[in-house]
Amino acid sequence: MRLDFTPEQEAFRAEVSAWLEEQLSGPYAHVRWLEGTGEGIPERFEWERHLGRSGWNTLAWPRAFGGREIGLMEQVVFHEEYARTGAPGRLSHVGLELVAPTIMAFGSDAHKQRFLAPTANVEIVWAQLFSEPNAGSDLANVQTRARLEERPGGAVWVLEGQKIWSSFAQYSQWGMALVRTEPGSVGAKGLSMLLVPLDGKGVDIRPIRQMTGGSSFNEVFLDGAETAAENMLGAPGEGWKVAMGTLTFERGVSTLGQQMGFRNELDRVLRVAKANGAARDPAIAERLARAEAELRTMRYTALRMLGGSGLSLAGLTYKLYYTSWHQRLGELAMDVLGPAGDLARPGTDAGRLQKMYLESRSDSIWAGTSQIQRNIIAERGLGLPREAKAAR
Repeated sequence: MRLDFTPEQEAFRAEVSAWLEEQLSGPYAHVRWLEGTGEGIPERFEWERHLGRSGWNTLAWPRAFGGREIGLMEQVVFHEEYARTGAPGRLSHVGLELVAPTIMAFGSDAHKQRFLAPTANVEIVWAQLFSEPNAGSDLANVQTRARLEERPGGAVWVLEGQKIWSSFAQYSQWGMALVRTEPGSVGAKGLSMLLVPLDGKGVDIRPIRQMTGGSSFNEVFLDGAETAAENMLGAPGEGWKVAMGTLTFERGVSTLGQQMGFRNELDRVLRVAKANGAARDPAIAERLARAEAELRTMRYTALRMLGGSGLSLAGLTYKLYYTSWHQRLGELAMDVLGPAGDLARPGTDAGRLQKMYLESRSDSIWAGTSQIQRNIIAERGLGLPREAKAAR
């Protein structure tokens, strides 16, 4: 596995960087460095539609679906440059990176024709309706139910239940919902995956206010919500198979872009530490050096993961590794800021670091809690039994 880039890949990097710099220094300068979900929402959606019109949203998509079908390392390059240039976080991530690949893998020709192009152009924004109040880490325990009813205009699925932690649902027109369609079923059996319109009757979306003041997540209540019978991905009862397919897309090449975002954050910590003199403290200096070394280790580990096949031990540990690192970086940032961190103004280096610290607290919960990650490492990576037998 090469841990560097070929001349052709570096040429592509220059192409991506030049285009992003031109756009983010010109007509879209107002969206540069916007973060979270509370800043410039209409402007950011216009930016993402501009990316779609310019062909950047579908770089990895097959040519048959309007993509450029670029290689893995070129995808890494794009995500890295996107983060490096300060382009805003993606509000359409769920649709582009999770729902669209799932439709390509499990959807019918009608699904692909109806949904892929509008998703690519951010005319449709998607929410992932998986987790529930009693089915987060234990996803197979979902209790939201759907029953098939005949109507004069055709059969429909009628949904009853509640979803939670649904990112950007308040901006979404459609949701991909894991639901129970077989009465009396338990666990992974009897589940199906439905595509559900979120702007119809029976859908109540309630943003969850976070400690940062924004609302990235939502509760979604489904009280008689309806979707056409044909809006099912896969066959009835294959929902768990489809959901596992979706989750394989969740930790792809965008992790390298995530790391470039970490790079930007660490550089901001370093800049503040040098400006306010905190870097002269030997203990702070040691932690800054350690953060730098660990970030570089993280990058090379991610590149090795992309070069392999199957689910490696590195892949199993990656989420736990970056979660711990990012939370330590948040703590380091607050120690560097000192009392100024409590009074930081939004938009300043101090304000952004304070927000990063607060948001990093959730890293050990979303996309798999750290406790669950440790169980996965133990069982799948180390081959340990699920339960230790009592000693006799």
